[in-house]
Amino acid sequence: MRIKTLTTAHSLVLLAAIIILFFLSGCSGPQSALDPAGPSAHAIANLWWGMFGFFALVLLTMVALWLYAMWRKPAPMTKVQAHRLSSWWIIGGGVVLPIISMIVLLSFSIPMGFRMLPLPLEEQTPLRIEVTARQWLWQIRYADTHVKTMNELHLPAGMPVDVHVSSADVIHSFWVPKLSGKIDVIPGRTNTLRLQADVPGHFRGQCSEFCGIGHAHMKLSVVVHTPEEFEAWLEEKSYE
Repeated sequence: MRIKTLTTAHSLVLLAAIIILFFLSGCSGPQSALDPAGPSAHAIANLWWGMFGFFALVLLTMVALWLYAMWRKPAPMTKVQAHRLSSWWIIGGGVVLPIISMIVLLSFSIPMGFRMLPLPLEEQTPLRIEVTARQWLWQIRYADTHVKTMNELHLPAGMPVDVHVSSADVIHSFWVPKLSGKIDVIPGRTNTLRLQADVPGHFRGQCSEFCGIGHAHMKLSVVVHTPEEFEAWLEEKSYE
């Protein structure tokens, strides 16, 4: 019976490892938050990997204790000793472990979250872009200009951009996974998200809040230029 139980345990661990590797194989692609291309996205990816590593360690520890409990030969003890031992396990597993886990997670998740806030900058003022979500498209206006685009967001590389999002109808959610986290787009309210891309390139955004029958088609193309190319594009669009 013990051998059969151990074989089952090994099979379950192997199956869990295969499942984890299967999902990790999808950590790249046009909308992968684990393939970051900007400071905010790097903070999110680091937070995810940190949490993944921490809970993987917890899982391995629990599996090791489980295997030890199956293989060990119980020592004879009185009811008082058994009660004392079970109390220690309850306190350790039900109180101490959760407290330590929360302290460890908060110690690195709070600084990571702080990096994603659109805080004032000392050296420069972020470019302001206003985005209005509608069923089922994105209307984009570049502040202090007459330039407007639809479903296509242009950004300068290496420069912070504050995207001010609002909705003209229902709740949407603005998300460019490789550049930053997501933010809700709520009617009657303007929320701000800080975007910054490390290098020029093309990225993809998506409404991540179900907003009606056309939700799946509410996509956003993000084009990141060099600062010089962005200024040239903005000037060209100003005369159209």
